[in-house]
Amino acid sequence: MNRYLCIHGHFYQPPRENPWLEAIEQQDSAYPFHDWNERIASECYRPNGAARILDEQRHIARIVNNYSRTSFNFGPTLLSWLEQHDSGGYRSILAADTESRQRFSGHGAALAQAYNHLILPLANERDKRTQVVWGIADFRHRFGRAPEGMWLPETAVDIASLEALAEQGVTFTILAPHQAARMRPLGSERWQPLPAAGIDTRRPYLCRLPSGRSIALFFYSGPIANEIAFRNLLDDGERLASRLVSAFGPEDGPQLMHVATDGETYGHHHQFGEMALAYALDRIEVRGQATLTVYGEFLEKFPPNHEVEIIEQTSWSCAHGVERWRSDCGCRIGGEAGWTQGWRAPLRDALDWLRDTLIPLYVTGMTKLGCDPWATRDRYIEVILDRDEAAVAAFLRRQAGRELSATEATRALRLLEMQRHALLMYTSCGWFFDEVSGIETVQLLAYAGRAIQLANETCAADLEEEFLQRLAAAKSNLRRRGDAARIYREEIATARIDLPRVAAHHAIASGFAAPCPIDNPNCHDIHCYATEHLERQEFVNGRLRLAVGRSRVRSTITWNSDDFCFAVLDLGGHNLTAGVRPGRDRQARERMAADLVSAFERSDVPGVIRQLDHHFGAGTYNLWHLFRDEQRRIVQQIMTQTLQEVEATFREIYQDHAPLLRFLHDIHMPVPRQLAAPVELVLTSRLHALLADHQLHPSELRTLTAEVARLDINLDEPLLGLAAGRQLERQLERIARSPQNLALLLTIIETLEVLGELPLRPDLWQAQNLYWAIRHEVVPEQQTEEWRTAFRHLGYALEMGVD
Repeated sequence: MNRYLCIHGHFYQPPRENPWLEAIEQQDSAYPFHDWNERIASECYRPNGAARILDEQRHIARIVNNYSRTSFNFGPTLLSWLEQHDSGGYRSILAADTESRQRFSGHGAALAQAYNHLILPLANERDKRTQVVWGIADFRHRFGRAPEGMWLPETAVDIASLEALAEQGVTFTILAPHQAARMRPLGSERWQPLPAAGIDTRRPYLCRLPSGRSIALFFYSGPIANEIAFRNLLDDGERLASRLVSAFGPEDGPQLMHVATDGETYGHHHQFGEMALAYALDRIEVRGQATLTVYGEFLEKFPPNHEVEIIEQTSWSCAHGVERWRSDCGCRIGGEAGWTQGWRAPLRDALDWLRDTLIPLYVTGMTKLGCDPWATRDRYIEVILDRDEAAVAAFLRRQAGRELSATEATRALRLLEMQRHALLMYTSCGWFFDEVSGIETVQLLAYAGRAIQLANETCAADLEEEFLQRLAAAKSNLRRRGDAARIYREEIATARIDLPRVAAHHAIASGFAAPCPIDNPNCHDIHCYATEHLERQEFVNGRLRLAVGRSRVRSTITWNSDDFCFAVLDLGGHNLTAGVRPGRDRQARERMAADLVSAFERSDVPGVIRQLDHHFGAGTYNLWHLFRDEQRRIVQQIMTQTLQEVEATFREIYQDHAPLLRFLHDIHMPVPRQLAAPVELVLTSRLHALLADHQLHPSELRTLTAEVARLDINLDEPLLGLAAGRQLERQLERIARSPQNLALLLTIIETLEVLGELPLRPDLWQAQNLYWAIRHEVVPEQQTEEWRTAFRHLGYALEMGVD
């Protein structure tokens, strides 16, 4: 058969990490998940690793790894997050590439990607190279092989970008059909204009480069990609299969039908889109309508017999080339009437100025250390991928050709981190949307702020004021936000973190039962900082608490460290003040502690506060200065008693007025919100407590379920659905460890029956995966008939096909 099919998914999320913490802090808009990466992983990345194919009864007949049957690329920064926070999903991606190499003649499904999704045609030559080098190194580190192809962010292309790929051994990339200029058969000297329908996307093309190198280009089917992404083609797997097959022509020669879309299309943008994809590919294969392939395999079997020239400075998501990332070209998502994107050009100008100003600081600093500045930056990906101190020290030794002192090592790491953030601040999504105050653009400003801070710490360069002057030209569409300079002052300058603030966080959090290592309770890792209490004393006077001591803080990224003395005054509730200052002067520390303790033991609260001001001056902090996740944990702890009192009041309302609520329901009269809201909170809280417990409680669950039905109230469905899914996952894991546990099987079945009566849909995804694995690992003949019957019933309850 000469019909081949390849579906490419470009999986990418913008980096969301706080640049000072190297961690994503809680994002309320992703509720009930911690952040958007976690939410999209649940909706898309994990489901594509275990996609469901349904039978005629709409039960799960098969579970397949979509990644192993398609072509895909993942952004390196996203893969880094998955590796740390979703190891199961991460492993399914790596396993898919291994499986695909067996399926596709040794060619893997995975492609590399330019590192942090900046627009390569708008980057300088050094940044182009580093983006490609880092993307390839990250790929090798994860997939254990060299990439054949590389995804260009937004398919933004120019000849220099293709040269950067070809120079590093990349053999092909993927473009949109409108990015082709003209083509000709190999060996012909006459270029042919493209027909009105555009370039024939069913074959690869050779693009010759000025250096004498060449690269193969695949132009995906634009109309079908558009229908998949924007026109609901994923609503029906059968319709998707038919549409894909319809693109083949009557010609006898080899044809490649291929599309490329955002990978998040399959599950995040279109719920259950991964199921439509899995079904379509399965049906096409079973019917023999096409052979699934990946680009590398097709290229080996059918090398290009045509040559192509590209239209430079073009992309797949901007009708004006690459203007979306540097001007008010008219491309936008939506926004309000009258909004403009005039902020895009001054934002890029400000970042370009900052990048160019940082270059001589970096070059001078690295040269003084004996390092080749740009070769060292290209190789710095080794450190990004492995922060082990011995590995980092060996890296620095290789680059400098000698052992660096502790001060020199910190200086080198700060300079390299300055450059890393100068690359991250160009991530494409910062220009993609409509408003300069959007979270994507604010993230770019945060990277810029971190680069500016590192320049100041390392080179004593004060760049912020001029940067702000340039940002002031980037006007917001929202009057209250002003311009990018104001946004920077309000959101970035106030969020900046240094070692004293980390020390303050540690001092405050340590008084609220923060989790610490058992072997050293004085040590505590705060994201990318290691903290340690060298001394700590705590004094109690009624409800008041005072802690004084000395701590050490060290960045695990740049290795800079310092000792601090601290004092924390807790007046109860959220009234808390901390002071922090450098703590190497022992006599000064002892005077500070004596003054504070003396006033505290006299119950002289104003005196303690005066002493805090005297000894710490501007170095005072409160709960506002804590990092978000820990801040919320502590505030939640502070609110515990208040919330318990409120919930007790709500329980009284519920108990006192439940008969009235039932009566109102019986006569079909709406329940006033003053009564409904407390009852909804109480029942949601009780249900959540049952579902969060490590054991199943079907009888108590049944009682609450009956009450919910009787009162006809609303519940927090996202919260309870997630909790129910995690409870079922825990219990199926117990079955996997002990398949003979018939009593647990029956309890799970009963629990599922009760959950079916609640107005929520439990997240059954992982429980179904576990059932599928147990079904294929346990030998039914070795179990009793009663067990086999119960296991089938559990399958029905989990919507699995069991015949």
